[in-house]
Amino acid sequence: MSKKVYYRYNPATDGYERVYPTRAQELWGKARHVLFASMTCTVIVAAIYYMWETPREKILRKQNAALRERLDILGRRLDASAEVMDDIITRDDNFYRVMMGAPRLSASELDALTGTHDEYARIGTLSDAELISMLSRKMDLVEEQLAVQSRSFDELRRLASTNSDRIQHIPSIQPLRSESMKRMASGYGYRSDPVYGTSRFHEGLDFASDIGTPVYATARGRVVKAEWESGYGNMVEIDHGYDYVTRYAHLSKFNVRAGDVVGRGDVVGAVGNTGKSTGSHLHYEVRYKDTPQNPINYYFMDITPEEYNELIRMAENAGHVMD
Repeated sequence: MSKKVYYRYNPATDGYERVYPTRAQELWGKARHVLFASMTCTVIVAAIYYMWETPREKILRKQNAALRERLDILGRRLDASAEVMDDIITRDDNFYRVMMGAPRLSASELDALTGTHDEYARIGTLSDAELISMLSRKMDLVEEQLAVQSRSFDELRRLASTNSDRIQHIPSIQPLRSESMKRMASGYGYRSDPVYGTSRFHEGLDFASDIGTPVYATARGRVVKAEWESGYGNMVEIDHGYDYVTRYAHLSKFNVRAGDVVGRGDVVGAVGNTGKSTGSHLHYEVRYKDTPQNPINYYFMDITPEEYNELIRMAENAGHVMD
């Protein structure tokens, strides 16, 4: 590269004379070229760094994405486990302890068993460190719940061993065999009335089944009614003692009479379509101290956990009553 040459006009000689730079000017000129070249190289290197990944960086990025996905899945599984624990805790305190006549859980025990599981609404905004911290808190909560619940079940098992007669009188099986049920027609709670179209509280479960299907007593007890009852049609009512009563409605026939003593699993009647009914089905109620209970909690003796979960799903999705 040729060096630039500068000239300056001299009026005294009426000519141009060459201008020679000073030593400082020469140094500054060289330094300026070096600085410009350095900045240019820095920009080029930075562009390459941010725009192009090395093979190792590509592998690390894929590994990080896979790890993040696994953390998300783990978090959702923990949420599902926590929801199952919440259901177990509720049934333990509101049903099993009542059934065994055991004291309810204390406030401190309930505090240890409660937690929130709605943090996934903001999962996309969490950093990896925040996500790991959240999962650790959930894991600690579930482990604490398991420890407290394990102690509670140990206590209930001890009570069960000394309350065998009470257990025989508590409803604990399905009133129909699983293979006889076509579908869950209606669950427990507020449902739409098929006749009046209004919302009302449904105090039992409706099981759609063929007319003539055997209906079974769900615990030992004495038949107090086997007759026509307004709205219920042909109904059997059994007093099991210990403040428990069950009702079996819309029957096509009776197999028992008032005053009969029945055992768990005895046939008390057959599915029908009598009374206020829109199709052949069994309406089944469990009452404790004359207060309706959710029968879904009273099948703990004859169905598997998988069948129980399916029954819960069916009950939640059944929105219309048949009576």
